[in-house]
Amino acid sequence: MGHPDFRVGGKIFATLGYPDGHFGTLMLSPEDQSVLVRQYPKAFAPAAGAWGRSGSTSVQLRHAPARAVRLAIEAAWERRAHVTKPVRARSGKGSRKAPAAAKRRPPNTT
Repeated sequence: MGHPDFRVGGKIFATLGYPDGHFGTLMLSPEDQSVLVRQYPKAFAPAAGAWGRSGSTSVQLRHAPARAVRLAIEAAWERRAHVTKPVRARSGKGSRKAPAAAKRRPPNTT
């Protein structure tokens, strides 16, 4: 399609550069999308039409906090990979379980 995409198991979970280089798109659950759009309305918006209603989310990169983008990318990856176990988050002292994607809440930095 002329822009980079990121896949897991052959399924796209994120793209960059659509409609231009200032945007990305994430394939989130409708619940995760709702949280991000509510907390960061300048950064996240549902895509148009049925794609948006099913969780496809546009990200205006310059307005999106890095932590929120990182959590959203992890949630999109988990959704497409159909991960049944929580992702292991690495810390300086070993690893711990990360919360399920639907329970993640990016920090409110506004």
